Amino acid sequence: MDLERFRHILLEECGLNMDKLLVAGISGGPDSLCLLDLLCAVGVPVAVAHFDHGLRPESAFEASMVEQEAKRRGLVFVLGREDVSAAARAAGLSIEEAARNARYRFLFSQARSLGAEAVAVAHHADDQVETVLMHLLRGSGLSGLKGMTTRAVLPDWDAEIPLVRPLLGMWRAEILAYCAEHQLKPFYDATNSDTQYLRNRLRHELIPVLETYNPKFKDGMLRMCTLLAGDYEVLREATKAGWEECLMRKQKGYLILNLELLRGYSSGLRKNIIREGIAQLRPALRDIDYDMVVRAETFIQQPPATRQMKLARQTWLEVEGNRLIIAENLADVRYPEFPRMDPHSEVLAAFPSRISLEGGWQLIVEPGEAGELDHGSLLECGPDEAWLDADKLESSLTLRTRWPGDRFQPLGMGGHSLKLSDFWINERVPRRARERWPLVCSGETIAWVCGKRLAEPFRVTGSTRKVIHLRLERVL
Repeated sequence: MDLERFRHILLEECGLNMDKLLVAGISGGPDSLCLLDLLCAVGVPVAVAHFDHGLRPESAFEASMVEQEAKRRGLVFVLGREDVSAAARAAGLSIEEAARNARYRFLFSQARSLGAEAVAVAHHADDQVETVLMHLLRGSGLSGLKGMTTRAVLPDWDAEIPLVRPLLGMWRAEILAYCAEHQLKPFYDATNSDTQYLRNRLRHELIPVLETYNPKFKDGMLRMCTLLAGDYEVLREATKAGWEECLMRKQKGYLILNLELLRGYSSGLRKNIIREGIAQLRPALRDIDYDMVVRAETFIQQPPATRQMKLARQTWLEVEGNRLIIAENLADVRYPEFPRMDPHSEVLAAFPSRISLEGGWQLIVEPGEAGELDHGSLLECGPDEAWLDADKLESSLTLRTRWPGDRFQPLGMGGHSLKLSDFWINERVPRRARERWPLVCSGETIAWVCGKRLAEPFRVTGSTRKVIHLRLERVL
């Protein structure tokens, strides 16, 4: 590869500062030695990082050879080792997946430790074609068919340091020719010929067959990746806009989306927003497959009576009113906008008083004289305040949570009562919030469901002389 072209790729496509340290993952094969030689040729400061997977008897020798190459060039060398076979068994992963995880974990930890700008690996054009074919065979969507990118941030390993692939446009044949021309002496991994691995079967069996149909098959695949990468950017922009519009809250372990907005999107956009939500909640979950997204969309459109669904391991969906909750554990979901108190607790509400509630709320209790107050306007106050006729109270006010069999006489129902549970359903109070919802009571009678409705027996009238003003305030 022409050095000016390589320098342009580093600056413009990889977005690197040529004066900052780069951690290069060097296995010792032709691809990585070509990358190392090019980086040194253009003067980029490099730290050589080699990871020994412990999968082959000769791996220790290869690590030693890479270390000697780094020393010959006067470069920093760091070595990582792990029994990948044991790690794969323990995590229930394939050898390929466990090896990838271990290697990237090592590379990014070294980049963070050394203060490097990025991690560079030697993926090339043939790797791109093979990767896209693997995704195609698995039934991938656009995100898989666009292939790898020259620069990417991988939150599984580091949310800030990017991974760069400067050789992504270079074919394997060009790399081998470069190694021969510059007298590089790579060693070759014998497992690259082992067709028990899918990637090797594609390389040695499927691609040669496809080239009998189109001798330029690989060129066409690479061109397709470039075109789809542009289409994917358009889709990502639309998904980002829809995501930001319908995201109501994101907390550790859960996020909440506006269900009405989500249902109003096209099916394609809705699926991508669902995928985005799962990915943000579970960044380590790499396989967000089509069936998972379709099941989530079906649940959103037609939730069952339980309003809940287990989508995957540690991934739950729940519909509550106009909210879609995606959570690792639904029991951990909290609502700061709702007042809460300990279940089965009871507090005396003195006149006056300020009572602290959970979620940053407080209940303010203030006595007063009706005087010239317009009782009509008092009945029309907002949901976070209520005016009670003090003379209608049976005793002092208490603040408590629900009791079994609680009934309530909502204002405006002519004195008719209903079960508190039915009132909460009508008001779309989330089920998990009901156990901790504060109730202002006179004796055993509910006088005000905080933030929702006053009870009919305690409303102010034209003959009211003394009032109690109740007000919920959020203390931010």
